[in-house]
Amino acid sequence: MAGRRRASRSAVVALVLLLVSLVACGGQPTGGSARTALQRVLDRRSTAVLDRDRAAFLKTGALSWFENLRGVPLAAWSYRVTALHRTGDEATADAELRYRIEGYDNAPVTVGRTLTLSRETDGQWHVDADTPAKKSAQQLWDQGEVTVVRGSHSLVLGTGQSSEALHSYADLADHAVPAVSGAWGSDWTGHVVMLVPGSVEGMAGLLGSPASQYRGIAAVTTGEVGGPPNAPADRIIVNPDAYALLGPVGKQVVLTHEVTHVATRAHTDAATPLWLSEGYADWIGYLGTGRTPGEAAPELGRAVTEGRAPRNLPTDKDFGFSGDATKLAQAYEGGWMACRLIAQQWGPERLGQFYRAVGDHKERAGSVEDAMKKVLGTTPEKFRVRWQDYLRDQLG
Repeated sequence: MAGRRRASRSAVVALVLLLVSLVACGGQPTGGSARTALQRVLDRRSTAVLDRDRAAFLKTGALSWFENLRGVPLAAWSYRVTALHRTGDEATADAELRYRIEGYDNAPVTVGRTLTLSRETDGQWHVDADTPAKKSAQQLWDQGEVTVVRGSHSLVLGTGQSSEALHSYADLADHAVPAVSGAWGSDWTGHVVMLVPGSVEGMAGLLGSPASQYRGIAAVTTGEVGGPPNAPADRIIVNPDAYALLGPVGKQVVLTHEVTHVATRAHTDAATPLWLSEGYADWIGYLGTGRTPGEAAPELGRAVTEGRAPRNLPTDKDFGFSGDATKLAQAYEGGWMACRLIAQQWGPERLGQFYRAVGDHKERAGSVEDAMKKVLGTTPEKFRVRWQDYLRDQLG
């Protein structure tokens, strides 16, 4: 009897091991095997995106945004599963999406995605939804079908916009790029990517922030500080609601301003104060427009004539989008007037050298002081006094 009991226990153990083996290999993958199985599905999904293969994409899950990005020129697309949270035949996964736009991105754009999953009868994972992760911004194709327009120096991607409207943005960009290169130099890519959503809410979604922060902002530029050669291309993101309120000159100034941020990115870092980066972008933006200080800096002009001229150059905090609109306008205008002062009294070439010298410092402490001494032969205090006199002279 004792021998039979031992034999019975051995048989049970063998049966359990057999079942575990079957589950791990083909039935209900768990732990690492489930994650590996999902990664294989996402690899097939990525190949389908790059091949524009609708049927192959459907085999991996819901069609979702697949049709929305048909026209986007993709050079790469891949997922990496970072976490899997499973309950039976349903699960959610955290994944890292990496993609590159052909001809523009020297390195992948990396974004977080949340995948909602279910298991089919064949045991394969099925992607029911693929959405931005909780703290990640939307991609343009999350918002609708993307229309693609190519300019001589630009790639314009839009949702909820007519082809005619997107061509107008490309025309503005194609005018801005040579203008920026003429002032700054040609040590940058010489082309830009523009994203034009259907509304300010769409813009906010692309930036992962509340729409209230951008209602009066016509456009912003996103990019990697310091702009190394292997960084993804900057994106100029347009607020079509605010942009539509501008006249022809205003539209060109805004876009040239944003293109300047793209061109100067490699020399813009934590050492660069916003009065310089924003002021320099405005300085190039206004070149050739014929706009006088009184026309281009109305809020600052009003403060000067009312005896409220600022005593100091704008701080970074003054440029906050969520603050007072008048204070924000005065900050931009004050930065522009500072750069205009340098260009007029030291020369445009010296202004560019000063910008580069500040950015090359790598840290904020001493960056402006050292660059002013090296390039302009002055001190921050002397410059501040000269700037105040310049405001009174030009705006008083």
